[in-house]
Amino acid sequence: RLATDHPGVPALPTLEALVEAGAEAVAISSPSGTHSAMTERALELGLHVVCDKPFAVEAPAAAVTIEKAEALRRVVSVYQNRRWDSDFLTVRRLLAAGDLGDIHRYESRVERWAPAADPSSWKAGATPAQGGGMRLDLLTHLVDQAVVLFGPVASVYAELDIRRAGSAADDDDMLALHHVNGVRSHLITSKVSGDTSRRIRVNGSAGAYVVNGFDGQEAELIAGRTPLTEGDSWGVEAPSAWGRIVRGDLSEPVESERGRWDTYYPAFAAAVRGEGPVPVEPREALRVLEILDAAVVSARENRIVTLA
Repeated sequence: RLATDHPGVPALPTLEALVEAGAEAVAISSPSGTHSAMTERALELGLHVVCDKPFAVEAPAAAVTIEKAEALRRVVSVYQNRRWDSDFLTVRRLLAAGDLGDIHRYESRVERWAPAADPSSWKAGATPAQGGGMRLDLLTHLVDQAVVLFGPVASVYAELDIRRAGSAADDDDMLALHHVNGVRSHLITSKVSGDTSRRIRVNGSAGAYVVNGFDGQEAELIAGRTPLTEGDSWGVEAPSAWGRIVRGDLSEPVESERGRWDTYYPAFAAAVRGEGPVPVEPREALRVLEILDAAVVSARENRIVTLA
């Protein structure tokens, strides 16, 4: 497939071979349980690193990696591409403009209907220690988005359940965050939801913003379309996919921001050259993992966990 999609691009078997070929940076998108070890090895070899989420399977491991990157003066960023989803960027715009007033509750869902685990996928058999489960997959994105929008989290309550035969880790999760500023975030990820239409609802003193359906960039990539082939139309949502502001019986469509996954890697390259900020700082990913670690305690002990 590499030869078909990227003719002339060499495929090399090891990180060491990449360094010998002159690479300056590497993107790690291997199974989640290998992220820490591979990132640290890449840093030791002098490479800058983009690590796919999750940055690690638990916060202490991420902290060790960050210390190593700082000691070696290498740039590390975590690929939280959902910060550049159309719906999320639209929420940020509405909040900045104050269109919804004072926010009191934020609901965010990514749900799938896959009642049977796929035995051909490494994810089906991976335990949480190996990076398996929705908590370390899609919930990582939802927590990151909530923290970007509403800031630090004071407490966490979680339900992490296994619903499907063949699943080795959680596949139906709910996370309730109480932010320091008073906003409450309710985050849901599931593989066993028959209704996958709901995405975001933001409730404020001046109305609610509601989005049904999902950002289209992933579907475009699966269909073989890319930012290079689509140009300025990449990430543009059709009016039928726009969200709306709702105030009782009044409902007003809101034009969606353009999704911009394509801006992440140019921003990372600029950071490596010292020409701009790191697009997702590793310590931001560490904070997300601290919340996800607290979720494990909450679900196991059936209680609210207060964060330091």
